[in-house]
Amino acid sequence: MPGQRNANLKDPKLYETLRDEGASKEKAARISNAVAKRGRSAVGRKGGKAGDYDDQTVDQLRNRAKELGLSGYSGKRKAELISMLRNH
Repeated sequence: MPGQRNANLKDPKLYETLRDEGASKEKAARISNAVAKRGRSAVGRKGGKAGDYDDQTVDQLRNRAKELGLSGYSGKRKAELISMLRNH
């Protein structure tokens, strides 16, 4: 379970479940805090507005990686960039 280092987590149990399922620390924290704030049903309805990464060009994917503050994206191919963005 999260200890002192994760004191900002609003739903530590959900955070640990998401981490066990393979979610990144950032993503697990974001989801668990959103669920605690807005409720599970409200979080489940959110989303669906972003375009599919497969429809974007390599340059667009690199720009998105840069926006997110990721590193090591410049030499990656399209499939690798998509994987990196989906799993950050």
